[in-house]
Amino acid sequence: MQRWRGYEAAPGGWGRSVVTIGVFDGVHKGHQAAIGHAVARARELGFKSVVLTFDPHPAEVVRPGSHPAVLTEPHRKAELIEALGADVLCVIPFTPEVSRLSAEAFVHDVLVEHLHAALVVVGGNFRFGHRAAGDVALLERLGHTFGFAVEGAPLVAESGTVFSSTYIRSCVDAGDVAAAAEALGRAHRLEGVVVRGDQRGRELGYPTANLLCHRYAAVPADGIYAARMVRRGEQQPLAAAVSIGTNPTFSGRERRVEAYALDFDGDLYGERLALDFVAHLRGQARYDSIESLVAQIAQDVEQTRRVLG
Repeated sequence: MQRWRGYEAAPGGWGRSVVTIGVFDGVHKGHQAAIGHAVARARELGFKSVVLTFDPHPAEVVRPGSHPAVLTEPHRKAELIEALGADVLCVIPFTPEVSRLSAEAFVHDVLVEHLHAALVVVGGNFRFGHRAAGDVALLERLGHTFGFAVEGAPLVAESGTVFSSTYIRSCVDAGDVAAAAEALGRAHRLEGVVVRGDQRGRELGYPTANLLCHRYAAVPADGIYAARMVRRGEQQPLAAAVSIGTNPTFSGRERRVEAYALDFDGDLYGERLALDFVAHLRGQARYDSIESLVAQIAQDVEQTRRVLG
């Protein structure tokens, strides 16, 4: 898969393409259906498929301070999109200048002049252009003018719930990682670098990796989780019991993500790790003694072992 930074990166002599547009945070089942549809139609028509997305999230530029929690970091999003068979991932740096492009200018400059779109695949609620003035109906009218077709991306829903990034963020925020995984089609992943903490876990007999995550990362609700720890360069993930919260037994104030890797003896400091959340085990609790806390941790570890098999 080719990766372009900006639509101007389209090479000279670029032929016609099938384009799908969106932020695609999470690359959830709905996104997978849209991208898969675009890829399939491109192959049918003999064109290249282009996934057009934006960085940073448009909300942060249009309404500073409103950046939503991020379900997938850029490199992870690219990996997932590549796995769906897209020919090109084009990431447009979303700047104030881009935000001020009219809907007509966006279509002309991006879709027509640079990407040579023959077909554009979008969701039914797609909005584009300055102040989100453009909708699917306008896109279709512009398609008639400039010679491209527009097709709707299929919605994906189960039990009456339409899968969306907003819905998945709400699941993660509530600690319902199982529901998030159902909508994503895989476990919710949290990434970060292992930094030094209080080293209290080592003193208790359960040394933890203290994960420093991106400021906008979608961190699950406070509680204890069973997760799979993925290390770079390692094929087999490690089973991990993960604690998220302020460590109330020790009157902590800083919210942390701490992972105890089962059956692992080594140094993880400085490593970049990923945690794939499988199950929520229990909420955070304050214990009256170190002994009761250690006993509970032992139970959490054994439950993690059972959950992950």
